[in-house]
Amino acid sequence: MAERSAGPLGRLLDGSVPDRETLPWYVAPIPAIIEDLGLRLAWLVVAVNLAGTAFGFFYYRFQFGLEPLLAWPFVPDSPVATLFIALSIASWKLGESREWLNALAFFGCLKLGLWTPYTLLVFQDAFLASTPLWLYLFLFFSHLAMAVQAFVIYRYSEFPVWAVALALAWYGCNDLVDYFVPVVGTYHHTAIPVQPIVDGVIEHVTPAHQLLAAGALALTLLATFLALATRVKKLEAHAG
Repeated sequence: MAERSAGPLGRLLDGSVPDRETLPWYVAPIPAIIEDLGLRLAWLVVAVNLAGTAFGFFYYRFQFGLEPLLAWPFVPDSPVATLFIALSIASWKLGESREWLNALAFFGCLKLGLWTPYTLLVFQDAFLASTPLWLYLFLFFSHLAMAVQAFVIYRYSEFPVWAVALALAWYGCNDLVDYFVPVVGTYHHTAIPVQPIVDGVIEHVTPAHQLLAAGALALTLLATFLALATRVKKLEAHAG
């Protein structure tokens, strides 16, 4: 009997994926079946992230109008993170995995993927008073999905120290200009509903500003630890 064709879905899911190493749960918390599915559907994941990038830039259109042009690179943090992961996965699929891009994608998706839900929960009343429920839920769960994606990158990346240092430099710089030393004008983090806008300038009131900064700094430290821990545990696994 002739073998039946696997069909479009079967062919789509038939891509090869890197082996899954035995690593501690805290650097590889996602079940293997989900990791494998995401890697097999790599081009679909790339397309979804590019769509998210486009939506993100549209979402930030109002804040772009308030920020000086020089500060624009530091404003759209989430769309830049989804662009990083899209390019990271695409580069891997094309056989040209770039470690610097992988590290930026890991930091961006983990940090923004958790910072946004944290912010939505801490300032829930203000967001729900000014944001449709469907958009609130979309922002919450779509950003959590970004964090999930971050934990798949280790399958095709070694997280060399120099790449982690580069990612830390970029996201550390973001923290500085977002909360402590703005490039021009006022701070450049994502505007939230509890911050009034006076004469076209976002007022960064406390304690809201402090809560936002604390979450961002904690997540930058977490991303640094997890990236370096992944590096160490992968080296230990190779040596064993």
